[in-house]
Amino acid sequence: MDLKLLQVFDEVYKTRNVSRAGENLGMRQSSVSIALARLRRHFGDPLFVRTSDGMQPTPHATALVDQVRQAIELLRIVTRQQAVFDAEKAARTFRICMTDITHIALLPALMTRVSEVAPNIQIEITHISNETARMLESGDADLAVGYMPALEAGFYQQKLFDQNFACVVQREHPRVRSRLTQMAFRRERHALVPTAGTGHELVERELERLGVHRKVVLRLPNFLGIGGLVASTDMMITVPQRVADTLLRIADVKVFPPPFEFPSFAIKQHWHERYQQDPANRWLRSVISDLFLEN
Repeated sequence: MDLKLLQVFDEVYKTRNVSRAGENLGMRQSSVSIALARLRRHFGDPLFVRTSDGMQPTPHATALVDQVRQAIELLRIVTRQQAVFDAEKAARTFRICMTDITHIALLPALMTRVSEVAPNIQIEITHISNETARMLESGDADLAVGYMPALEAGFYQQKLFDQNFACVVQREHPRVRSRLTQMAFRRERHALVPTAGTGHELVERELERLGVHRKVVLRLPNFLGIGGLVASTDMMITVPQRVADTLLRIADVKVFPPPFEFPSFAIKQHWHERYQQDPANRWLRSVISDLFLEN
């Protein structure tokens, strides 16, 4: 029984996936399977059983996991083994949950930086959803970046930037000319993107508090294609400021501050406490935070 076997046990237990365990440990899937076979022989138990929900631990594996983790930590101390992450040589996939805002504000700069300092790293993006907390806890995702006020116990967070709102209309709008008044806001037809992580509920809550009613004619699942849509219709949309700044660059639109004072919100990166000291996760978090410090 050596340290690598114990690490395979722990990683399969965390990820419930042989392939993902291999990625995280820098091992081939075949090597992880061989290690699992040795573990099963040693303990006289299947340890992990393939199901429709991944590799689920047996009761014996669940009983062992705390002792295995203690043994890993003791072996690291005894052998003075330090966990390190060499970004330049590493070849692994990071999974990041994002909102549309962070797709726009972060992803281009992140991919440019990663290609410069870690050429063999791959990034996989998925949308923030009700499953995000579970994915962070299990290791199915390394980070979540966006507006996620529901993440509470067991999660760390770091603020990247504050975000307010802006209203966007086509450049030659027939009624909204040089400024946006409260009356015009109430009168115009509106499109909404009521998805999680966009701060949409903050706008709706404030309008309800103020007793402001607007005519919503279109609801969209995301911001995909919103620039062309607004530029070719007389609809108005209220979006986070960084989304508005991007639309201003790529579409024939103009941007106004809202005629009502909407609350701002913070875009943060979130991770589970299990990965607080993980060298690879710490490297990824530092790359993302550095991008916003430079801005």
